[in-house]
Amino acid sequence: MKKLLTFAMLLLISFGLAAQTTETAKPKKEKKAKKEKIYNEKGEIIKKGWNFGPLPVVGFRSDMGFQYGVCMDVFNYGDGSKYPGYNFKLNFEISTYTKGSSVFRFYSYWNNIIPKGKLFVDVSYFIDKKFDFYGFNGYAAPYHKDFAIVNDIHDFDYGMKNSGFYGFSRNQFRFVASMQRQIGDIKGFYYGAGIAYFNNKTDRLKLSTYDGQTTLYDLYCLTGLIREDEKDGGNVTQFKAGLIYDTKDYENDPTRGMYAEAVITAAPDMIDGKNYSHLTFTGVFQHYVPLYKEHLTFAYRIGAQNVLAGDIPFYAMLNTNTLFFKKMYTDALGGASTVRGINRNSVIGQGFAWLNLDIRWRMVNFKFINQNWCVVLNPFVDGGMVTQAFRLDEQKKSEQLIDGTLPLLSDVDVVYSDKKEVPHWAGGIGLKLIMNKNFVVSAEFAKPFDKLDGAGMASYIGFNYIF
Repeated sequence: MKKLLTFAMLLLISFGLAAQTTETAKPKKEKKAKKEKIYNEKGEIIKKGWNFGPLPVVGFRSDMGFQYGVCMDVFNYGDGSKYPGYNFKLNFEISTYTKGSSVFRFYSYWNNIIPKGKLFVDVSYFIDKKFDFYGFNGYAAPYHKDFAIVNDIHDFDYGMKNSGFYGFSRNQFRFVASMQRQIGDIKGFYYGAGIAYFNNKTDRLKLSTYDGQTTLYDLYCLTGLIREDEKDGGNVTQFKAGLIYDTKDYENDPTRGMYAEAVITAAPDMIDGKNYSHLTFTGVFQHYVPLYKEHLTFAYRIGAQNVLAGDIPFYAMLNTNTLFFKKMYTDALGGASTVRGINRNSVIGQGFAWLNLDIRWRMVNFKFINQNWCVVLNPFVDGGMVTQAFRLDEQKKSEQLIDGTLPLLSDVDVVYSDKKEVPHWAGGIGLKLIMNKNFVVSAEFAKPFDKLDGAGMASYIGFNYIF
């Protein structure tokens, strides 16, 4: 733990040194520019024009390993009248994780295209050679730490450190375009719309490290819990419409205000023709309560998603269908984006709900390399649970089928545990380094309250608040 904390601090410092505004002016003009700095009433330097942040990507996630690569953050602040708001933001990233994942991503926020509104565009390709998969319906799916089935289903091991039991291969292409626009002259109220396309390619683990092992994904396919026409993945096209209420004072580091989003997502099966058309509802409410000026904020988020109609394939059920998102991954509950501390993607169902509680203490404000900086400490508690089961009856029958066909596993629950679903809880603490109230480097450490949700302390080092 001490090593990870030290690494996190060094990482935050390195990002701070790297995230400088790229200047093209000559040295003499730089001196003149310093005399022309303009400050707001809070003593912050008002940023104008272009701000470039070329950065090394150096991160860590317990579930994915160390991350390394490059990225570029580009802000255009215009004449500075909106600061810390901006005209638009562009982000480019290419990175990889040591446990087999890679990221190729471009996203952008545009505040100068839609009158009284904004546009969000995301184009990403994710390679995940070991995508975490712990089964359906939360606690209904058993969890055995370091469990492995080896030697072609003739032996199993409870203490295998290189276990691939809870994983499969997934490559995903994602395109998302979402917008919001103010409703008439009603300040804070917006209508929203969006389109999204996902191409998911799923398969069993192919990493040589796990040769000879049978995975939970294999058992789900064997018993038909994952159907034949969905085990290789598929295409999902989404059309979204919603209402938004937004009174946050700042977009990326809010200290007061509310944000609420209610979205209906229609996903007609336009490409694959497998009759997997479905309709979902996603609702999110975020509240930022100032406890002491801008120095101390209590922030919480409540979210829920349910299938209203149709038949959803398992690979589409893994996605959270909000119009706008802060974190790179939009997968279901568990891990860095939703319920920090519990196993990634371990709370999966047709419907799920989650809660995040944060205390954000802005400990230090300072100016460095012509930028405004802030250091934030944020203890937190997260929770989530499945509220609408997915193929639960089939899950029960699959356990019985395994007991009858694989006698070796008759004494071990591997697909169905007979446990009642209740909230999954975890808690932890985070440290943030924030530049110009927009660029956020994050280090967070969390631990589940129940050992069935994971083992030990989970660590996440990357970018942005989760909300």
